[in-house]
Amino acid sequence: MSLPCTGPGPAPAGNYRTREFPRLRGLKGIPDSLMRSHLMLYKGYIKNVNLLHRRLKAARIGTPEWAEMKRRVGFEINGMRLHELYFENLSPGKSRISSTLKHALSAAWGSLVAWENEFAAMGRMRGIGWVVLYRDAAGGRLSNHWIGLHDQGHPVGFKPLLVMDVWEHAYRGLDRDGYVEAFLGNVDWERVGIRLSGNPCPCASMPL
Repeated sequence: MSLPCTGPGPAPAGNYRTREFPRLRGLKGIPDSLMRSHLMLYKGYIKNVNLLHRRLKAARIGTPEWAEMKRRVGFEINGMRLHELYFENLSPGKSRISSTLKHALSAAWGSLVAWENEFAAMGRMRGIGWVVLYRDAAGGRLSNHWIGLHDQGHPVGFKPLLVMDVWEHAYRGLDRDGYVEAFLGNVDWERVGIRLSGNPCPCASMPL
């Protein structure tokens, strides 16, 4: 899962920095205090990714310790990247969905309302995880998917267009149904449209 990115080029692994998301202030129905604590958790993923890369570089290949870190690194990296996609597709300003995106969603679900009903229903399902609207690079089909742990359930070769966090920390102190409704009311449809079109976007976790 990746987005087009115009960064400065490759950098040594384990050298990532956090991104800033100023548009997260003033979201309707999602308190600023909740977003601040959510951003702190995101920074923890950055820290863990960098730490794991440093420890893997120093570890002896094939040892049990090395194997466990190799298993863990995908969870931490996806935790970092999924949060960046989630924060990036939120904005307090009113955002109109483009005719191109509306047509794509209507073609896949029959109507924009049908897509939204399914996406919202998935967000209300029991359990913790993510709900992601994807585009299949082979053929362009759009589909909604439930992602449990950060590194499990992603369809290979599909591109994330809209990401909703439904781990408990995302809506702490809120009613889950109300949170899902608030999320959909704060979607930056322009950003989702850019992801659909494949235009360049801000780089995720830019290396230092």
